[in-house]
Amino acid sequence: MPSIKEKYEKYRPKKFLGQNFLVDENIALKIVKSLNVGKNDTVIEIGPGQGILTKHFLSPDIDFTAVELDKSICLKLEDKFKEKLILVNCDFLKFDLIKFTNILPKGKKLKIIGNIPYNITTEILFKLFDTADKIDTAVLMMQKEVAQRLKAKPGSKEYGILAVQTQVNSKPEILFNVSPGSFFPKPKVESSVIRLSFSNINYGIINKEIFRDLVRSSFGQRRKTLSNSLKTFFQNPELSGYKPEFDYGRRAESVSIEEFVNISNKISEHLLINSKNNYLSSHVKKTF
Repeated sequence: MPSIKEKYEKYRPKKFLGQNFLVDENIALKIVKSLNVGKNDTVIEIGPGQGILTKHFLSPDIDFTAVELDKSICLKLEDKFKEKLILVNCDFLKFDLIKFTNILPKGKKLKIIGNIPYNITTEILFKLFDTADKIDTAVLMMQKEVAQRLKAKPGSKEYGILAVQTQVNSKPEILFNVSPGSFFPKPKVESSVIRLSFSNINYGIINKEIFRDLVRSSFGQRRKTLSNSLKTFFQNPELSGYKPEFDYGRRAESVSIEEFVNISNKISEHLLINSKNNYLSSHVKKTF
């Protein structure tokens, strides 16, 4: 009987792509069950790797698509699963998720699963947040430290842009941790499986672009007070000197999501009243 190394070495994991293949069948099954997939659900898998999660979704009752960047992996998956698998060979960050969700039947939402590359976790999450209203649930494997940041609360050192944007778009829940021994090759970090539930999340944000720019600018210089970190933000000529009343002597890490929403909405209302609907962020400092 071949060892795990012998069994999976043929896939030749590429370090520059962040490939650490999940090889523990028990963990894989726990992840699959956590997504709660039913008949007629539409599912996308990010980075199927050698197919340990993929094989559980190849039912005629499930509309399943896998997105994989590595061409050599795609060829092996096509050979393994034949015509049962719909496989898109591209970088998920370039995959047109908006177009994909727009062709879903009315009222139908997407479910997402994946052991995602740890080096682009943040970029993947923000791509999902851009279509949050079209997603039902995402179950993702990621670095344990990053998973904890998604749930961080104001006042903690982990609280930042990622925590705020995650929590205004979804309800994050860490399901369980996974040891390095469950992967090949073994990563140098602990991993966690997290479930993001996108339904019934509504903070009443008037303009998501303004909210996003406000949060980015606030945490751009997190050791400084908001007076300093938001200086460039409020110099945007479209605001015409408007600045909502708030204690700008505080640091961003102490500001709750509700407070960020309140500031953002006051700015949005001001722009609407002054007929400045085309909010431009060219003068707002980007922090990532």
